[in-house]
Amino acid sequence: MKAFPIFTGLAALGTLLAHWLVFVYAPVKNPELIDRAGGVAHRIMYFHVPSAWLCYLGFVICFVCSLGYLWNRKTKWDAAALASAEVGLVFGACVLLTGPLWAKAAWSVWWKWEPRLTSMFLLYLVFAAYWVLRSYGGQNAGVRLFGAVLAVFGAPNIIFVHTAVEKMGGDHPDKVATQGLGNEQRVVLYGTLLVFIVLFMLLVRLRYRMHIDELTVRAVRRRLVKIGGTR
Repeated sequence: MKAFPIFTGLAALGTLLAHWLVFVYAPVKNPELIDRAGGVAHRIMYFHVPSAWLCYLGFVICFVCSLGYLWNRKTKWDAAALASAEVGLVFGACVLLTGPLWAKAAWSVWWKWEPRLTSMFLLYLVFAAYWVLRSYGGQNAGVRLFGAVLAVFGAPNIIFVHTAVEKMGGDHPDKVATQGLGNEQRVVLYGTLLVFIVLFMLLVRLRYRMHIDELTVRAVRRRLVKIGGTR
């Protein structure tokens, strides 16, 4: 954790840089593209799209770590799965909050039950259920096992969410938002993504260490109770 202050500083500076890129540097060119993407509100895209990608990443890591836990039952895999799911939910919340703001500008409604939005909402609910189970269901092995199974079966829904527009149609501005972006707009989009990746790594690391420390404290308490009971 010696690098924690460095990463925290980078994350703070990066967040400021991302806002400057989005609200100052990002050009408003290609009027046709901008109109299709919701007018000036298309700037929400620079937060919305990277948040969606990192939400996927968090759930995919949870999927992989849950498989690892099912394979060898080591609690470090479960802690990593829970930490990545929690951070994925944070970025997913950003997606679900910025999406209606963008939808209001593009569709004149806050929400439409179209394939991409609906499937994303269901994916979020699956991992929200996973978090509730892991956070309030207790610390026994059965809860960890059930949570791992839920994550393994829930994560493949990401594929459906990502291909929902192509497979089922809908009004979601899937490629409309990113097609024809100029070089400056790509700098803003991928620059914001880079900042979010730093935040993602920092948050996952913090949550993972917190869960490992909790496990250590519980083990010490059980040991002390056992020792006290033998005297």
